[in-house]
Amino acid sequence: MLFLYLLGITGWGVWLGRGQRGGKDYFLGNRGLPWPAVMLSVVATETSTLTFLSIPGISYLGTLAFLQLTFGYLLGRIVIAGLLLPAYFKGNLNTAYVLLGSHFGETTQKVSSAVFMATRLLSDAVRLFVTAIPMAFITGWSYPMSIGVIGLATVIYTYFGGIKAVVWVDVVQMCLYVGGALVSMFALERLVPGGWVEILASAEEAGKTEIVQISFDPSVPYTIWAGLIGGGFLTMASHGTDQLIVQRILSCGDIVAAKKAMIGSGVAVIVQIFLFLLVGLGLWRYYEGIGFDSSDEIFAEFLVEALPPGISGLLVAGVFAAAMSSLSSSINALASSSTYDFFAVMFERDDAALLRIGKMFTLLWASLLIGGAVLFIPFSQGSAAVEVALSFSSIAYGGLLGAFMVAVFSISTDEFSVICGMLLAISVVTAIWVFARDIVAWPWFVPIGSTVTVVTASILGRIRVDRIQALKD
Repeated sequence: MLFLYLLGITGWGVWLGRGQRGGKDYFLGNRGLPWPAVMLSVVATETSTLTFLSIPGISYLGTLAFLQLTFGYLLGRIVIAGLLLPAYFKGNLNTAYVLLGSHFGETTQKVSSAVFMATRLLSDAVRLFVTAIPMAFITGWSYPMSIGVIGLATVIYTYFGGIKAVVWVDVVQMCLYVGGALVSMFALERLVPGGWVEILASAEEAGKTEIVQISFDPSVPYTIWAGLIGGGFLTMASHGTDQLIVQRILSCGDIVAAKKAMIGSGVAVIVQIFLFLLVGLGLWRYYEGIGFDSSDEIFAEFLVEALPPGISGLLVAGVFAAAMSSLSSSINALASSSTYDFFAVMFERDDAALLRIGKMFTLLWASLLIGGAVLFIPFSQGSAAVEVALSFSSIAYGGLLGAFMVAVFSISTDEFSVICGMLLAISVVTAIWVFARDIVAWPWFVPIGSTVTVVTASILGRIRVDRIQALKD
């Protein structure tokens, strides 16, 4: 069943890409994709395999407190819809970073795009690795071979199909992996004596149903303050400045449709995360809280060993659906940024030529992501992969979001000051992650980085303006 699914979804993705004539067809779907499809694609892209495997592991080991982040996720989307989307659609942009280029200059566009590329490569290599866990369980293959199989299937339909294939395949794949979670919940109802009544009663008695945690300790990652502030800033960065998501929003027909897709995805994410956290509670009761080498293996082992072969095959296909949606989105977004933020800026080419160049970048980034996933294997023990991936993203997101805030609110127009602020923010947050991650939890990385960028750009920009004025006088 699994291999038939991989073959079928790959062939369908290739078919969806027929008739492409240029870069805008390939990367933006000629700005004609319906907002419900874009909304589901956004959700599928941001949650991916990490939601399917890692989130149940978080509630298995802890509580439902992770859900607090999703409140901030929705709040951040509302801010994006009001502040950033009008700027994107007013300029008829091809990538998120063209907005920075129009405000500050070509160098800022390239630097911000390069930051996105490095961040996306690191975080999505982790996501791809997680996919190898269930495949290794099923086939007995090594992790590198498992990564290679899923990577090859994904890159084929991404190469031929472009953003149109990515979005529509995401819709199908999201339905599949969410359906897989629902099937798991029905299975747990039958496998655990007393079903979900017993599961929830036991979890409540153990203190695992807690959602809201009011704590002012910055080392605690899941509190209501970290959720609303940290989650809100993280989403403003990931959905407002990351080409991975912005590219999908730009493929909508107009700003009204884009706002519906953006805010609607926030509501869908809350429901989805809650669903997977509940699965984790069910697994905790089923396994009676026994320990695992990695929290990411808990749900994978349940799928392979506890369920009948037919159901197990369906759910494992859901794992691969989630992985393929995330990987294809990353490949296409990275190729888009490479094409428009670097190649098109340096060389004059028509739209048909950009299509050919974009496909070359598609193959390059696919190779790098697959290689990065293989390199992550020795570091896979310990923290849940979802937390590792979010930490990687959050290190750079603050600098990017701060630069966009400087542009949107016209805090400074000095390119040198903005770049310095962005790079300083990334350096500061990296230092916190290396030396003080036990003191400052990862949800605070984006607010800290954004503040450093805005303050640095504001102060340094004012100093440079005053100095220039003094020289003129």
